[in-house]
Amino acid sequence: MKILYGVQGTGNGHTTRARVMARAFAQRNDVEVDYLFSGRDADKYFDMQVFADYQNRRGLTFVHRQGTIDRWQTLRSVRPVQLLKDIRALDLSPYDLVLNDFEPISAWAARRQQRPCISISHQASFTHNVPRQGDNLADRLLMKYFAPADIYLGVHWYHFGHAIMPPFVEDEYEKGDSGKDILVYLPFEAVGDIATLLDPISEVNFVCFHPDVDSAYQQGHIRWQRPCKDGFHEQLKCAAGVIANGGFELSSECLKLGKKLLLKPLHGQFEQLSNVLTLEQLGLCQSMTTLDTEAVENFLEMAPAEPIGFPSDPQILIDWLIAGQWQDTAGLCRQLWQQVDFPAPLQRRLEALTPA
Repeated sequence: MKILYGVQGTGNGHTTRARVMARAFAQRNDVEVDYLFSGRDADKYFDMQVFADYQNRRGLTFVHRQGTIDRWQTLRSVRPVQLLKDIRALDLSPYDLVLNDFEPISAWAARRQQRPCISISHQASFTHNVPRQGDNLADRLLMKYFAPADIYLGVHWYHFGHAIMPPFVEDEYEKGDSGKDILVYLPFEAVGDIATLLDPISEVNFVCFHPDVDSAYQQGHIRWQRPCKDGFHEQLKCAAGVIANGGFELSSECLKLGKKLLLKPLHGQFEQLSNVLTLEQLGLCQSMTTLDTEAVENFLEMAPAEPIGFPSDPQILIDWLIAGQWQDTAGLCRQLWQQVDFPAPLQRRLEALTPA
């Protein structure tokens, strides 16, 4: 089987999930996968070796300013002529299947050329009745038409009684010895605003990764680092806790490692607002709506979290893709959730959230 895998490049969560899939695909001799990324400038990607000769397109992205989606600038950034040109120019004739993680060019090219397209994304979970907050008609239309597919396989921390898969989190991120440092990853906030947030808490060391940092430097009790996959995850393994936005993949890694979480969702992005709502309902995070030093101090007093045993190997999913029985999403999801190990108190909370 030959697959084109389209990946949304905005943020790092989609790329993180695609890395897990790419390593698993590389172990097979019965499937060949090409990768297409869009939504980010080519020079802003990093640690992309696993995708080999991947393609990059402009696509569609979201413009943020001071921790909030700027809807007007997002609309202004759209280049509809270039987008249509890229959709029409993408030749899918060599491929048996388009696998899609919220990437619009490959999704619309598949619809135009009548190629089967399967969406595997966190966004796809919102086609079901799952906890949500802050969505409106525009958000619902975006979820429906941004990257349309024939089959939708959502990815979430629980299935809520629907055809939703658990996240795959690699075992290379197994928990290390917890130190005292706090990892901070707030890429949508300004460096100066983060420094103002953390500066009064001088008794704690913070390690901050940020895309606006060109080279590492120390600022009192705050260490600033540029984004780097390996360095980030080494720090994550030994962190006492994590302060981040409400993205899905990093939260999933923290849940698997048993890291306590303080989340500040990106305003105007209902997915992040819904993620934080879900984790708060499950007792798995604290949150702040603004950069609040008092909220950080309260978070530091939290007890350590219990790890969740999410699966690391998506070979069951790849077997399902190759078998071609794509309408049977329920059977696939049952198999995958059997691999998940929830702490007993959390299991009881999850069952209370599941529709009858």
